Amino acid sequence: MSDTENASVPVAVPEDKKVVSSAEADLTKYKTAADIIHQVTKKLIELSVEGAKVIDLCIEGDKLIEQATGAVYNKAVKGVKVSKGLAFPTCISVNNTVAHFSPLASDPQSSQLLSKDDVVKIQLGAQIDGFASISAETIVVGATPENPVTGRRADVIKAAWSAAELAMRTIKAGNRNWAVTEIVNRAAAAWDCKPVEGMLSCQQTQNVIDGKKRIILNPSEAQKRDFEAATFAEGEVYGMDILISSGEDGKARLEESRTTIYQRDSTITYQLKMKNSRAVFSEVQKKAGAFPFNIRSLEDEKRSRMGLQEAVQHSLVKPYEVIYTPSGTFVAGFHFTIALLPGGPSLISHPPVWYKSELLRTDKELEDEELKGLLARNLRESKKSKKKKAKVDGESKDE
Repeated sequence: MSDTENASVPVAVPEDKKVVSSAEADLTKYKTAADIIHQVTKKLIELSVEGAKVIDLCIEGDKLIEQATGAVYNKAVKGVKVSKGLAFPTCISVNNTVAHFSPLASDPQSSQLLSKDDVVKIQLGAQIDGFASISAETIVVGATPENPVTGRRADVIKAAWSAAELAMRTIKAGNRNWAVTEIVNRAAAAWDCKPVEGMLSCQQTQNVIDGKKRIILNPSEAQKRDFEAATFAEGEVYGMDILISSGEDGKARLEESRTTIYQRDSTITYQLKMKNSRAVFSEVQKKAGAFPFNIRSLEDEKRSRMGLQEAVQHSLVKPYEVIYTPSGTFVAGFHFTIALLPGGPSLISHPPVWYKSELLRTDKELEDEELKGLLARNLRESKKSKKKKAKVDGESKDE
């Protein structure tokens, strides 16, 4: 990564020259984090070429996020510095790897290189004052308009982005979480694909990316029975994780990859017994707070792995395990952050950098008229459209 050692990510710093409400200030922080992630993702896509080393991309992504967040919101408020940094460590998950792949130098898979035609999911997140924007998108190494993606690779990427666009339009105040589950499933089916079983998306608040209101993809029968229904409400923010598999059932399993990403669970309390466990947990709280972290960010990898064992055993820290769909299948993913504002849903994340229709060639298309109609709608109705609709509704009542 020597050619990018001095790379920086330009991000506009918000001006604090006018009085804004708390909600407006929070939204600005979300959007600043999203701007940073957009710029870092651009750089990672440029670097994701044949022969690129996965671990180098992960390290570079984290470094660029830390540099960019370090350049904004440096003015202390009432003597307190604004927390900022990673909201989710950079992960580069290839082909049938579902998510969370970010190896350490000591891992057997640390030498993994990208190859031509690899389906690569890039996921990363930044936070400003605890307001996080997490994003993910899928690219194919070496694809160009002259040499587009075809076959099942194209099918699964088209299915995933279509599902993401439909989910954006379904996550709105008054709708229920099961409506999103259903719409994602219907979109995936148009390309003979399946959402990855049991994947969760969650409500977000300050310092929380895994809130109580949740959305599940492709639930098992047991999950259907036990999963809690929820209604979206104005003022809420959601991080939506769309993961679609080209496999028949969307089932995924653990393999040999070691877990490297963990997150403290602030709802659990337990007095750790081992001195090393307490030291490592204290370092986690200081460096990552409530957000996921990679063991790479801790001082001593071996000591940290040992110290985390007791914390994981007692649920103080939860692992983000690396899972896989069957060999020969592909998984495409898009993650977006969306706010439910008074005027309608507002996408905090940026649209994908790589995804363009001319890069994909698939024989399958969306034929469901209801879904096509939903995709044709703007995410937010314009004021003019709302006035026109209100006028029509009023005339209908008069009749």
